[in-house]
Amino acid sequence: MRRIAPIAALLLAGAAVAQTGTPVISVETLKTVTQTLSSDAYEGRAPTTPGEDKTVAYLIERFKAAGLQPGNKGSWTQDVPMVEITAGDVAPLTFTGGKTPVTMAYRTDMVAGTYRTVPSISIANSAVVFVGYGITAPEKGWDDYAGVDVRGKTVVILINDADWQTKASGTRAGPFEGRAMTWYGRWPYKFENAAKHGAAAAIIVHETEPAAYGWPVVQSSWTGPQLQLDETSGPTSQVVGWMQQGKARELFASAGKDFARLSAAAKVKGFRAVPLGVAMSAGFTNTIRRQASKNVIGVLPGTTARNDHVLYSAHWDHLGRCDAVAGDDICNGALDNATGTAGLVALAEAHARAGPARRSLVFLAVTAEESGLLGSKYYAEHPVFPLGRTVGGVNMDGLNVDGRARDFVLTGAGKSQLEDLVRPIVASQGRRISPEPTPERGFYYRSDHFSFAKLGVPMLYGESGQDLVAGGAAAGKAAAEDYVANRYHKPSDHYDPSWNWAGAVEDLRIFYALGRKLADEPGSWPNWYPSAEFRGVRDKSRAGTR
Repeated sequence: MRRIAPIAALLLAGAAVAQTGTPVISVETLKTVTQTLSSDAYEGRAPTTPGEDKTVAYLIERFKAAGLQPGNKGSWTQDVPMVEITAGDVAPLTFTGGKTPVTMAYRTDMVAGTYRTVPSISIANSAVVFVGYGITAPEKGWDDYAGVDVRGKTVVILINDADWQTKASGTRAGPFEGRAMTWYGRWPYKFENAAKHGAAAAIIVHETEPAAYGWPVVQSSWTGPQLQLDETSGPTSQVVGWMQQGKARELFASAGKDFARLSAAAKVKGFRAVPLGVAMSAGFTNTIRRQASKNVIGVLPGTTARNDHVLYSAHWDHLGRCDAVAGDDICNGALDNATGTAGLVALAEAHARAGPARRSLVFLAVTAEESGLLGSKYYAEHPVFPLGRTVGGVNMDGLNVDGRARDFVLTGAGKSQLEDLVRPIVASQGRRISPEPTPERGFYYRSDHFSFAKLGVPMLYGESGQDLVAGGAAAGKAAAEDYVANRYHKPSDHYDPSWNWAGAVEDLRIFYALGRKLADEPGSWPNWYPSAEFRGVRDKSRAGTR
């Protein structure tokens, strides 16, 4: 998960429906599945490893026991073709031509890799250009590449959007929605745009607040084996990577430039890229391995409208073996996302016990979210069930294990009619909808729902807010910050028997009720709001299916 706060994610599970109509959640299912998947025996659940084999087998077993049927034409899985690239003999990045040479060591100062399936990468004396935030947004009249030719050159890019420092956390005023990160602020967009402009190398400057995570997360995520879909795609740069902000300052000073001044200039519309007058050299070898990973798919077929589908998704993968901390080199991913996967199983149990709905319910456990939403991207582009007949759904990426919350957060609010459907469900629990506490972190673009949104399917991504019943907002904020600082994408993301699952249960009930409404009510076919960037593709996919 490219998330960072405990997330409310899943729906009900496990048992029958009580007389009141409220689903009974099996906390035992949540505990058992989470503890199993995050145990050392599963080695951090990295795709295309023995840990994947164990995970897939376990999920099939649990889906069968829950009462689901195989979701892919009689099979429980969908093959996702992957190529694994492991950089070796990574040379330091060297910058020459300035006042003094600047060297950046692998892991500590920078990380570097490639999307190209080639045996080695070598760049010598590539001219370096600072391109600000690296954004080309014609609809906003914004182009950081205007007037500069970066073909064959190295571009240095700032993370997030130009207006991420907007003070009011709730406002979306500004060219890029103010404090709230847009797709233009995410690192995948920046690498894609640099490649479109022909850059040989694209290096993002890391800063903890706008990146939403510290350097250890970059180091653990961008070193070791790196996965991508084994499919032909668009242009790619030879080298992509990150550098520490302190080294960026050193580089700019060597080039006779003021990093702070140029960074400030990059926030203003009309900024023009600045050649630094230095050259970069880089090189490494690549070990390439091709192997299919697997999405796991279960279905509860509908009754009278079984060709329409409601989707629940969660990613089963994590980072596998990672940089050791205190002798522990397994990133177990208990919260991220063994809890979410456990919720998917529990949700399947609850719906199966309630019996089939009018429409079919799909339970999709996807691979390689941590590698860039690859499993969900592959499913969305090669759907088992047509996207034009997929009503919508819920994505689940981490459960709230800190106890009940008075509020509920809609991540990326203001996009789809699913929000209108879920609001009364939240209110029925006596809870309120709160704005995202950290919209600058761009959570909407960092989990698997985004793969479906880009192709038109409305997916709700929600979570418990930080106003905990026990301890209030201060306790919730402290818990979120503690997780980010001490466990997110680290070996310390372990299962904790003392976790409080009460908040997860309430959140799961919200998602259960929403899913059941989508599956049972003929009139429930939500669309994006007219202002949402995904409305056009949804209308096109639905044409001819009504």
